[in-house]
Amino acid sequence: MSQDTAIMLASASPRRRELLTLLSLPFSVVAADVDETDGEGESPQAMVQRLSRAKALAVAARHPLALVIAADTTVALDGASLGKPADPAEAIAMLRALRGRLHQVYSGLTVAQDGQIVTTLAESVVWMRDYNDLEVARYVSSGDPLDKAGAYAVQHVGFHPAERVEACFASVMGFPLCHLARTLNRFEVTVPVDVPVVCQAHTGFTCRVFEEILHTGDLLACDDESGTWRILALLKEDL
Repeated sequence: MSQDTAIMLASASPRRRELLTLLSLPFSVVAADVDETDGEGESPQAMVQRLSRAKALAVAARHPLALVIAADTTVALDGASLGKPADPAEAIAMLRALRGRLHQVYSGLTVAQDGQIVTTLAESVVWMRDYNDLEVARYVSSGDPLDKAGAYAVQHVGFHPAERVEACFASVMGFPLCHLARTLNRFEVTVPVDVPVVCQAHTGFTCRVFEEILHTGDLLACDDESGTWRILALLKEDL
């Protein structure tokens, strides 16, 4: 990538902006206006990859010389996607459904530049703690859940919804940084920081999978609650 190439984050999410800032790469924010409706019969994994690609393509069409980064994240419970709640009542219902159970979080990540696009999928498993209804009501009344998939922020210090997270914590926040660093490397973009170090310092989470993500030939994703891992291939094609 040329030093003059602009990097654009195709997202208005403050969490993604916060996490991308950790990489010490100059970038600008250009919101992508795409329809985020689920496709009929579409799996959560397919949905986040499709939407991340749609966001990247929407911004790349307006800025063809830029390197565009886009992401989409969803919570999946029993195979069904839980997006952003429509109102406080739906947020309460989502949090009650998730309470005391495990679920998956999927993040699709796409990088596009100069006629090429690479899409990756990150998967994490989250065990929610057994919070009570009063805690849920207080959290929902704060307004924090209303713009978040699954109606929660894993990093929220007041609510602290998760008892345990396996795999990428940053992905649960909405932006898998090691997956991004690895994908940027395919575009000859050098990240000037130690990504696992800055990510763990920022999130306070001890990551056990960054080496596999950064250094193996393919990406890893958790297969089930037993901790089995499967290989996910990168999807790369021309725009």
